[in-house]
Amino acid sequence: MSGSRRHYPDQPALAVSIAVFRDDKVLLATRTAAPYAHVFTLPGGLVETGESLEQAALRELREETGVVAEIAAFNQPVEHIERDSAGRVERHYVILSFAARWVAGEGRPSAEAGEILWRRPDDLSDLALTPRVAHVIADAHKLLEHRR
Repeated sequence: MSGSRRHYPDQPALAVSIAVFRDDKVLLATRTAAPYAHVFTLPGGLVETGESLEQAALRELREETGVVAEIAAFNQPVEHIERDSAGRVERHYVILSFAARWVAGEGRPSAEAGEILWRRPDDLSDLALTPRVAHVIADAHKLLEHRR
């Protein structure tokens, strides 16, 4: 989906995100573009044609942060619908979120990810976060705790 099709789309865009944990800390990155520029969120992005959801999540993680992980579980769907002042759908994403364990890489900024942090899931209150991401992180952390 081209950048122009993301704005006032004909249909929702399918995307993925990934909550990667290392030593009970989750990887967060600021977005570099709208929506939510300079706000912390999980790495992720659009699924490419012919790519599995898991492949897309791991690719986006690697491209955005340089981190390599192993997916442990599907976490949950997250829907983002943004309307303009006239009530028209300006953006609509269906984001499938995964929980993963860190394998390699410290994390580094890229064209899509600005600042990189590793934080405990219970220590996010001082950060500007995308909507619902704290809940998604908490649920992913619980999933991994149950799978130890």
